[in-house]
Amino acid sequence: MAESVRPADREALSGERLRSVFSGTVAGTVGFEEELLLVDRGTWLPVDAAAVLAGVGDPRVKPELPACQLEIATSVHEKVADAVDELRSCRALIASACGTDVAAIAAPVHPLLDGPTPLSPTKRAAELGARYREAIGRQLVSSLQVHLAFGDADCTLSVYHALRDLLPELAALAAAAPFAGGRDTGLCSVRPLVASALPRQGVPPIITSWDDFAEDLAWAVRGGAVTDASEWWWELRPHLRFGTLELRVLDVQATVEQTSAIARFVHALSARLADLHHLGDLQPPAPTWRIAENRWAALRDGVRGELLDLRTGEAVPTRRRLHDLVDAAEPHAPGGLDDVRELIEHPPVDHLKALGPERVVPWLAEVFTP
Repeated sequence: MAESVRPADREALSGERLRSVFSGTVAGTVGFEEELLLVDRGTWLPVDAAAVLAGVGDPRVKPELPACQLEIATSVHEKVADAVDELRSCRALIASACGTDVAAIAAPVHPLLDGPTPLSPTKRAAELGARYREAIGRQLVSSLQVHLAFGDADCTLSVYHALRDLLPELAALAAAAPFAGGRDTGLCSVRPLVASALPRQGVPPIITSWDDFAEDLAWAVRGGAVTDASEWWWELRPHLRFGTLELRVLDVQATVEQTSAIARFVHALSARLADLHHLGDLQPPAPTWRIAENRWAALRDGVRGELLDLRTGEAVPTRRRLHDLVDAAEPHAPGGLDDVRELIEHPPVDHLKALGPERVVPWLAEVFTP
């Protein structure tokens, strides 16, 4: 997570310091965080992750806020394929540590559960529980978080706004959470609605400058609304510790192959946007509410819906929007992006809906490792 930001630490909260952090990365490097759930093979309901975490014994596999959730955090890589390989190996470690009675699944929302779940027995969990009450216990949501580095503070902020405009398209592509409480919600991803019980969710604000971003962080910490920048839970955020853009809009994917396709697309798309920044061809950021309107359409309909052009209001099929983005990004993707085109034409959420909430959890356990 992001490093702590203390009210008294003026250097950490200055625009100059932030510019230094976001200019000090290696452009094009990438890393993942993947949130996963542990379930009992008899009931398919969540179980405490402590024993499995102890069995894994690897610092890349970490506890999360819910007691039944853990997270894989990969190293920094120059190539997306290497990050995917590391993710695959970490999934294998977790599956081995689960034994015969427990299974790991990549589910954005547990399909059968509806209600609060126990938190990990940590000081951090206790502090968040005191601040956010029952709402924090309902946050059993899992995403694929992609960290993107640009080696340039101005480029980072410019790509932040460009990716912010495209959050609905990326969310539609990755939508994989149709069930909650054992029922079909009629949505392609209910995860954003669960997450919205907490503040600072969804489409992030426009950041006019690094100085203004530093002041916004300082304001929230100074007054005690948050303890540090890790509580900026937007679907895209500048990550203060790593100097990256952290894309948080993506539902976690059932298989490593789906994760690879989406991550390769995101990485290529970010490279394309960085090129456009250097050419001076990126548009000014769109109003937050317009992106949020598209975000709602994306969680409802996935790739089968329509999105409004953020400037003209013209309704465009989401599939067409995605295909255009894939075509533009493909020169930056070694090996091409045909696997992404396959996801657009045959969205995985369709298979999940066909299985239904009772059968989907065993299936997720079956496909967790190749």
